[in-house]
Amino acid sequence: MRLVALAILLTGLAGCADRGLHRLDHGLNGPDEFSVLPTQPLVIPEVATLPPPTPGAANRTDPRPLSDAVIALGGNPAAAVAGGVPAGDSALVAAASAEGRSGDIRQVLAAEDAAYRSRATTFLSFGQDRYFRAYRGMALDAYAELERLRAAGAAVPSAPPND
Repeated sequence: MRLVALAILLTGLAGCADRGLHRLDHGLNGPDEFSVLPTQPLVIPEVATLPPPTPGAANRTDPRPLSDAVIALGGNPAAAVAGGVPAGDSALVAAASAEGRSGDIRQVLAAEDAAYRSRATTFLSFGQDRYFRAYRGMALDAYAELERLRAAGAAVPSAPPND
């Protein structure tokens, strides 16, 4: 009998454990990156042997992945700067990093997030996942945002139908 009670107690306590990371889509069927980014057709190579490695060279199957992504999102691939910041964004980057960069930003944000979630929930949610309840007012409806941008005249990529 004690063993059964101990098993029930341990199972109950395991349900209260911290779950760690969360799926941020929360079951929403938002746009899928594979339906936005272009994919190249599959090509059967002439020879089945592996080619020799070419470190630093372009990928044979996707020679310009960043340019393709910029084009798919309605941008100009010629404006992209390899490994740097475009000239038009340099003022933004300078203002954002005016006070320097924090090396422990992930730990700081994790602590601030935990503090916010503990303030944004009540005792009634004890033992439940409080993440989505705490951030419910900040959730972005992807399709409403898509329609807002379209109405404002912004060029936006198409999205899968909202069922």
